[in-house]
Amino acid sequence: MKIKVLIIDDSSVIRKVLKEIIDEQPDMTVVGAAPDPVVARDMIRQLNPDVLTLDVEMPKMNGLAFLRRLMRVRPMPVVMLSSYTREGTDLAFRALSLGAVDFVGKPIAGQAGAEDYSRAIVQKIRGAFAARDKIKVPDAAADKLEDEDLADEALTLGDAVGSQNKVIVMAGSTGGPEVVQHILQRMPGDCPGILIVQQMPAGFTEMFAKRLDELCFISVSQAPGDAHVTLTSHGARGYGIRLSQDAPVNGARPSADVLFRSAAAAAGKEGIGVILTGAGRDGAEGLLEMKKAGAFTIAQDESTSVVFGMPKEAIALGGATEVLPLKMISRRVLAYLGHKPGGTGQQAT
Repeated sequence: MKIKVLIIDDSSVIRKVLKEIIDEQPDMTVVGAAPDPVVARDMIRQLNPDVLTLDVEMPKMNGLAFLRRLMRVRPMPVVMLSSYTREGTDLAFRALSLGAVDFVGKPIAGQAGAEDYSRAIVQKIRGAFAARDKIKVPDAAADKLEDEDLADEALTLGDAVGSQNKVIVMAGSTGGPEVVQHILQRMPGDCPGILIVQQMPAGFTEMFAKRLDELCFISVSQAPGDAHVTLTSHGARGYGIRLSQDAPVNGARPSADVLFRSAAAAAGKEGIGVILTGAGRDGAEGLLEMKKAGAFTIAQDESTSVVFGMPKEAIALGGATEVLPLKMISRRVLAYLGHKPGGTGQQAT
């Protein structure tokens, strides 16, 4: 049974490009293409697609407005298409909060890396389809409680984190941006260094880092996209990072396995590894190497993972010291570091 995809985009060129990419795949097919949400509404009823690709900016109804209505009437997997501009990136992250599973940049005619783009869009669609049982109506009340919970934690971040010889490495893909934001917003300003591999379109990583930097106590910056990130040890001088253009690992660059393996070698028992929601198995073997090297390792549990692929594989290999729901991950990391809640608040760095 093929994944049935409905394309919603006001550009006939984009619709044609996406249809060609999707129809080339043996496991998916385009069942329809709509120029705007008004037409798409009827096509959804008639064609019963498994996954939608949805443009952010369209005539008659904004893509975000349509997404908001769709998720309250008929929740289903949606991959947003957005421009690589600051506004487009901001809209893409807003779409995630409204229930979209993932997002990808819009294809540009004649752009280099067309093969990489094709691979990215079909991976997003497969990931969205895999997440179909996790799609739910965004709960405004729950969002409000989440904000209040965050405010409480920010006021009681407590004593300084214990050992500064520690280093934290994390990785995720599908569903990861919201999860990464959730974790980082709960980390105090003087926590150990954190390296994150979040697999997303390279054009969005800079804006994602800026968004996190504005929201978090810790300072957040990006390493250039489309590069492997490895942790290096400088002995008493601490840790550093190295970027490389080595071949993709597990079809990904940056790769979670590359980061985790480097952390196993450079940090050993001083490392903390966290594998988050995402499709595939990237990071599973690397997390196991970290655990064997004495590191403390965490895998996100199935109930809170949008796609229980990467964590599931890590757990199956025995790479996770603990398996935790999202809300417990930051708390457990801080407890492991010797953090004592209830003291004075930390300031942003």
